[in-house]
Amino acid sequence: MKTVCTCPVRIVIQEREGLMSNVMKPRKAAVIGCGFVGSATAFTLMQSKLFSELVLLDVNADKADGEAKDISHGIPFAAPMKVYAGDYDDVEDAAVIIVTAGANQKPDESRLDLVHRNVEIYKSIIPRIASRNFAGILLIVSNPVDILTYAALKLSGLPENRVIGSGTVLDTARMKYALGEHLRVDSRSVHSYIVGEHGDSEIAVLSSTNISGIPLDAFCEMRGYDNPKMKLDEIAESVKNSAYDIIAKKQATYYGIAMSVRRICACIIRNERSILPVSSMMHGEYGICDIAMSMPVVLGAEGVETHVPISLNEDETTRLIQSAETLRRIAEGLEL
Repeated sequence: MKTVCTCPVRIVIQEREGLMSNVMKPRKAAVIGCGFVGSATAFTLMQSKLFSELVLLDVNADKADGEAKDISHGIPFAAPMKVYAGDYDDVEDAAVIIVTAGANQKPDESRLDLVHRNVEIYKSIIPRIASRNFAGILLIVSNPVDILTYAALKLSGLPENRVIGSGTVLDTARMKYALGEHLRVDSRSVHSYIVGEHGDSEIAVLSSTNISGIPLDAFCEMRGYDNPKMKLDEIAESVKNSAYDIIAKKQATYYGIAMSVRRICACIIRNERSILPVSSMMHGEYGICDIAMSMPVVLGAEGVETHVPISLNEDETTRLIQSAETLRRIAEGLEL
């Protein structure tokens, strides 16, 4: 049995305040945190041609300056832009602030294990952004991203539509890639979502996955795969654990998430209103309230416009609610 969410969506888009006193630069971005993820993100954004100005911040100012200079030396191969190290006064007029700062995930450590260390780091970052009358979109990338999106919202006081997390955009891309490889088809023709926590309780929505409109089961049969459920479940499990595999081999994941951030930024800067599974606050969808988690939304220049109800079967719905409860228990223990 498939269920479709009929709960009312209560995301209210609030116009950006303070534009008269603090003129936002629509093609300026800031990256806070210049570790593996932050530096890869900055390099990817330099090549994207989405921005004309990019400021980097890090607790180690020399690290930020070194990354900015190194990235700047590639500008002649891309497009004119300004890349430099700065401080919090330099981020107040950015259209997008991308926060990647935080402790690294260790081998055999879950994303949720990072929560208390990274919440403390966020307590030193987010209020310094909010105090500068920031009028853009705050994009959270550090893990555990759903919990830190919730924390950033509470610490910043910014409107909900303007505080989002990278969510399961990367997990969804991993799923599309894996299914494309298995089915011998262009991954861009695979339409699927991973939802819930960006982590161990995530849900692969296989029941509504399709290949350019052809239901997944029918496409598997067309490709000669009989009774494909076991293999599809194996692929979903492999996708969920892919970060652990990569971290064990090279200490961190950063290229895939950098490309995910680029895609999210493109939706915002171009006001694409594309549908992406970013992390944002839930208000009754599937009976889930008062927690940030990764679900498909319409994403544009003002951030989240609305949640998009997707078809889930009974098992997927149950697991989604369980994922929300896992996140809520963690959030309730935070001191914000």
